[in-house]
Order: sequence, then C-alpha cells, then structure tokens
Amino acid sequence: MVIIAVHDALLAQIGNPTPEAPPVSDKILQMVRYLTWLVLLSGVCGITYAGGRFAWEKWQGGPIDSPKMIAGAMIGGVVATSAGTIMNAVVG
Repeated sequence: MVIIAVHDALLAQIGNPTPEAPPVSDKILQMVRYLTWLVLLSGVCGITYAGGRFAWEKWQGGPIDSPKMIAGAMIGGVVATSAGTIMNAVVG
C-alpha cells in the first residue's frame, strides 16, 4: 500500500514533456522535400523517354525493349512515393 502511494506521488511530480524539434530539422526536411521532387521528376522523365523510345522502336520495326523500361520506371515510382509509408511502418 505504501509502495503504491509513493509510486502515485512520484508520478504526480513528473510532467508530460512537449516534443521539440532538433535545431537543424527544418533544413533537413527542406532537403528531403527537394530530393522527393527530384525523384518524382526523374521518374516522369524516365517514363517520357521510354515512351518516346517505344514509339521510335515501333516505327523503326526493330526489337521492342522499351516496355521493360516503362515497367521499371513505374515500379520505381511506386517505391519512391511509398517510401515514407514504408519507413513509418518500419520505424513506428
């Protein structure tokens, strides 16, 4: 009974701390946002290039290898856009 009273008295003294961001976190978040835009832009450019190459290969009548490039760019885009969710699942 005494242990419970001491435990309750100690817990009453400890406040609930408010979270505080680290000093450099705003710069790091800005860098992550820039990298996100760079990854998405490179994915769009990759899909556009592969689509143009697909049309060129179709027009020339040669072997068609571009659908692999398009599929790879789309899979890379899905992984890049879901990276935040994956990291939250792993860390959280």
